[in-house]
Amino acid sequence: MSVEVGVEHRLGPVDQIPYGEGRAFDVAGEQVAVFRLRNGEVHALSAVCTHRGGPIADGQTDSRLVLCPLHLNAFELATGCSTTGAEPLRRYDVRLDGDEVVVTP
Repeated sequence: MSVEVGVEHRLGPVDQIPYGEGRAFDVAGEQVAVFRLRNGEVHALSAVCTHRGGPIADGQTDSRLVLCPLHLNAFELATGCSTTGAEPLRRYDVRLDGDEVVVTP
């Protein structure tokens, strides 16, 4: 199943994602990891690592990277590009509408 491009998906309140962490959501059959940085920014990437399918939402983050918890591949939160040679992750447009997280593929 593919995600319909341009359709907004409302994922609920941002407070369900603690500062400095990520959470995985099902968005029209695709797993999407949404990260809430300590500065309040939100980013959204594919929730499945391109290397061996690791759970990206469970990875450690800093202000610009997320590390896959299985093999420590690093991905840029803003672009999905790997800094360690893995295939890039898909990036999703994400924004806050008030306190609600909205993802648009």
